Amino acid sequence: MNRIEAHLLATDLKFAIISTRWNHLIVDRLVEGAELAFVQHGGRSENLDHYLSPGAYEVPLIARKLAESGRYDAIVCLGAVIKGDTDHYDFVAGGAANGILNTSLHTGVPVAFGVLTTDTVEQALNRAGIKAGNKGAEATLAMIETVNLLRQIPQS
Repeated sequence: MNRIEAHLLATDLKFAIISTRWNHLIVDRLVEGAELAFVQHGGRSENLDHYLSPGAYEVPLIARKLAESGRYDAIVCLGAVIKGDTDHYDFVAGGAANGILNTSLHTGVPVAFGVLTTDTVEQALNRAGIKAGNKGAEATLAMIETVNLLRQIPQS
């Protein structure tokens, strides 16, 4: 059996980051983690474009347009949707997750779901680097690896 693995080098990659304005104190930490991970793995900051979305629900459309532009090897979507007292959370989190997944599947461009979906602000802060690692960095690393793995798949 052949085992195919990808490396974590971003030296020749061009990424877009989409981040939400909502919960910006949390999301800003995710963006910092994503940028740091990209550069620490050989990416150049000039090969990283950052787009600001009004909220998580709007992210899939922006991601779709960026993916269709052909300018990016991958897109990292970052945000924080925190549960409240209404069903709004379910619609926003579900819509963002489904839209991001569909964008990746329909365009063939890897798109990371780095949108935190938590019950509390404390949980979100922990996942933004205070306690449990930085999910923005993790999403970026997943995209670096995915792009490099996809490049190893033979074209028919």
